Amino acid sequence: MQRLTTYILVAMLLGIGVGYACHEVWPDPNTSRAIAGYISLISDIFLRLIKMIIAPLVFSTLVVGVAHMGDVGAVGRIGGKAMLWFVTASLVSLLLGLVLVNLLQPGASLDLPLPQAGAASSVQASSLTLRDFVAHLVPVSIFDAMSRNEILQIVVFSLLFGIAAASLGEKARHVVQWIEELSHVILRVTGYVMLMAPLAVFASMAAIVTTQGLGILVTYGKFVAEFYLGLAILWCLLAAVGFLFFGRRVIELVSLVRQPFLLAFSTASSEAAYPRLMEQLARFGVSPKVISFVLPLGYSFNLDGSMMYCTFAVVFIAQAYNIELTWGQQAVMLLVLMLTSKGMAGVPRASLVVIAATLSTFNIPEAGLLLIIGIDQFLDMGRSATNVIGNSLAAAVVGKWEGDRTPGPGSQPQPEPSPGTFDEAEAREAATAPVA
Repeated sequence: MQRLTTYILVAMLLGIGVGYACHEVWPDPNTSRAIAGYISLISDIFLRLIKMIIAPLVFSTLVVGVAHMGDVGAVGRIGGKAMLWFVTASLVSLLLGLVLVNLLQPGASLDLPLPQAGAASSVQASSLTLRDFVAHLVPVSIFDAMSRNEILQIVVFSLLFGIAAASLGEKARHVVQWIEELSHVILRVTGYVMLMAPLAVFASMAAIVTTQGLGILVTYGKFVAEFYLGLAILWCLLAAVGFLFFGRRVIELVSLVRQPFLLAFSTASSEAAYPRLMEQLARFGVSPKVISFVLPLGYSFNLDGSMMYCTFAVVFIAQAYNIELTWGQQAVMLLVLMLTSKGMAGVPRASLVVIAATLSTFNIPEAGLLLIIGIDQFLDMGRSATNVIGNSLAAAVVGKWEGDRTPGPGSQPQPEPSPGTFDEAEAREAATAPVA
């Protein structure tokens, strides 16, 4: 909705203004933190509401999407195309961050002494081995996975459930029909929750600026500016790839996802944009079966902004302590991050956890995280918004590969769906259409 997008932008600006006023009136750190705690209550409730519906939304839409495909071959085909895109996008994002941080040298001017051996950050470093990753794919209990919003585990269970339902055919028709009705109910609840988005955006921005002030952006201005330059370059690369697939229609796609983009940016949570992103992709012409299959996978495997940040931040910390990393070490680091960055979705401050593990792997002081923790919220806003762009393009491209019929450049735009709907007519059409 154009009106909601405007409200979100206005709420961001008002939040910054109110936060700055609070920071100036109550400069004492303890007082400002207490005030910010009360302000952020609104955004905390909004994010809790979003997290409340993510698990049933992913389960219901993915099961219905897989069941409507009708055969395991279609699942494997779409999954293979999606993973091909995810791996390619991951490598590009990691490599771009690595190249830019070496060219721009944002940490070289800090020239910090090495910290004491006992110095550490508050972030728990946890190395992720291939064995841990594979074991983590399978949930101990689907209810446990849903209670903790383990998206990857929910996806695995939903895939198995959907494939089983498809193989049973007529016997499972009522079950699939019930789950499809459940998905429409959850999407209606989503519409109600999204009405709270401008208030949540206002509270989120006001709380950050109340505690940090605007000065922190000046102190780390070079690092923040160069990181956002890298994100802008990544956005341009994604738009260029989109132009190769869709021509000028990529402008329409960008226009449709600007609302989820702003929502993810202002709340620093790509999960907050997930429900609205589903609706906007349906308006673009991507079939519900592709959306419900590719998006949940993308939220675990296609975090473009987060992955670029990982390489950028690790090398920045090494530069700050005058630790030289050879190109061979950086190449190994890139491959390590390809593994450790997967499945980070749903973990609070997940990028920091991955960075902490990478620092310890390459003998870089973990206390270097303290250099970026203070501004991580501002950086996370850009990362989350970039993840939305990457996943929207991934779903649209896979949909095109699957033969989705999207309206041409000269056609009239589709009407905006009412809050909570997910193009039900198109969903019914996909349910009866033969598999491509």
